[in-house]
Amino acid sequence: MGRDTSKVTVLVYRHRHGEDVSVYATPELIRPSAYDAVALDPTTAKAFVERHHYAGSCSSSSHTFGLYERGELAGVAVFGALVSMNAHRFVFGDLGTKEAVTLGRFVLVDSVPGNGESWFIARCFAMLRERRVVAVESCADPVRGHRGTIYQATNGHHVGRTNAATRYMLPDGSELSNRALSKLTGGERGAGRAVDQLVRFGAASPDPSDDVTAWLRWWRPQICRSFRHPGNYRYLWALDKRHRRSVLGRFAAVPYPKLTAGMAGKEI
Repeated sequence: MGRDTSKVTVLVYRHRHGEDVSVYATPELIRPSAYDAVALDPTTAKAFVERHHYAGSCSSSSHTFGLYERGELAGVAVFGALVSMNAHRFVFGDLGTKEAVTLGRFVLVDSVPGNGESWFIARCFAMLRERRVVAVESCADPVRGHRGTIYQATNGHHVGRTNAATRYMLPDGSELSNRALSKLTGGERGAGRAVDQLVRFGAASPDPSDDVTAWLRWWRPQICRSFRHPGNYRYLWALDKRHRRSVLGRFAAVPYPKLTAGMAGKEI
């Protein structure tokens, strides 16, 4: 028999072994006695994210938190720095990188009840306040079917989309990391990820003497499909009311993006 959907309220997107999973969110709520939200060591957080998140990688991490269900890790939230200081200043102005962070990865397995996202985020925000973090940013990727429902449920300040950009899709459906690409062409630390991604799908490993820009120019179109990304939906939160105006007043709020018929069953 199919699942009884008479009490279904919404479909949510969860993660399992690197795949997005649409599951029914019923009126069942998290029982606080069965769950704990705690600080988590970065190594454990990174391993969980790499196992379950569709990107297959962990973002920059300054603050990592775990959601435990009766002692079993069932979710991870990773907060850290934006991709560059220019991006940080654009979003947060004069706030320092210790005061303002982005939610770069948020993963729950599909066994967590339907309100698990908002319950976990609220507790992460409380722990961030204790660490003197006053502002948070996060984005939802519409190409992945996300519109930020969980951010709307936690009163995120929607400020529109990030800039549109050309992205590169690998054969398995994951993206070639734009940040890793910029590190590669700029000779920065951490550039190996972009190389590893392309080599995994057939590119020849570059020699130390190779011009990496020329190497990338040759192999990227051989392996990747390029597409124009319309920009992610961006949300902001002020965790300290004293900073509400400086954090949220920098951008005009725009209406929340809503579910359309073509997106049904694919969004969170």
